[in-house]
Amino acid sequence: MVDVVIVNYNAGRFLNACLASIENSAVLHGNATVNRVLVVDNTSTDDSQPIVAKHRNVEWLQTGANLGFGRAANRGVAATNAPYVLLLNPDTEVEPKAIGELVAILNENLGIAVVGPQVLNADGTRYPSARSFPNLIDAAGHAFIGLITPNNPWSRRYLNPHKVDWVSGTAMLLRRTAFDAVGGFDEDFFMYVEDVDLCWRLRKQAWSVAVAEKALVTHHIGGSSEQRPTRMIVAHHRSLLRFEARTATGPRRLMLPAVALGLALRTLASTTSRFLRRRAPASTHQLPNPDTPTRICP
Repeated sequence: MVDVVIVNYNAGRFLNACLASIENSAVLHGNATVNRVLVVDNTSTDDSQPIVAKHRNVEWLQTGANLGFGRAANRGVAATNAPYVLLLNPDTEVEPKAIGELVAILNENLGIAVVGPQVLNADGTRYPSARSFPNLIDAAGHAFIGLITPNNPWSRRYLNPHKVDWVSGTAMLLRRTAFDAVGGFDEDFFMYVEDVDLCWRLRKQAWSVAVAEKALVTHHIGGSSEQRPTRMIVAHHRSLLRFEARTATGPRRLMLPAVALGLALRTLASTTSRFLRRRAPASTHQLPNPDTPTRICP
């Protein structure tokens, strides 16, 4: 049995397609089925609730405030009871066999706590949703050089890892026992990096993280985050600093002031670049497009 939890914030224009795709995947491999679909709403003001009401067997849970992603996801998981919980962004569409492929991975590998699908962009290209924990050199090179030249050695190593340490919260299937054992998402992260932190804590407890290449999920990036892009960029970089402060040991801790300065500079560069791109005429957009924050490291 699988329960589906969708954390929503004013993403009504995507919800219908997301819920329809889940309905098309409701019967899984073997005897597993989608048990419940729960939309956890962070006080949306659009037409999200009426859209949900049109779908049978989809429940609506109102949080009463904008709790951010991790807190809302924790409440959604706590309100369900299936052994596996599929966490989805509302701006995703699940391919018909995707949920079954994800379930098969957890069924066959009892040491895996989280498995992510292969996430595709809206144009069908691959999105790097499964990554390794970055070293500071690759992270710094990607963070700054990637703003100017995306195809650089640091970005290639960071975005195309040889091993999977974490998968994006855009779409991930959770083993409930493992998720509960580490206390779920750390609610100190309002938005972004909570997926990295969750996988880091799970791996510290000897659980594994995997990706199912045959499970395809399309992500229309920015369904909620693009409504307040500057705030989201700031939140993204603040979460990165919090994660580094909590996980750095030894010599890495001595680098925290430099990391904080670098993230502040990159926040300024990202917001400035976005502002200039939005002001430029569409036919003359030549500025580089910095990473769009979804819920992963930059």
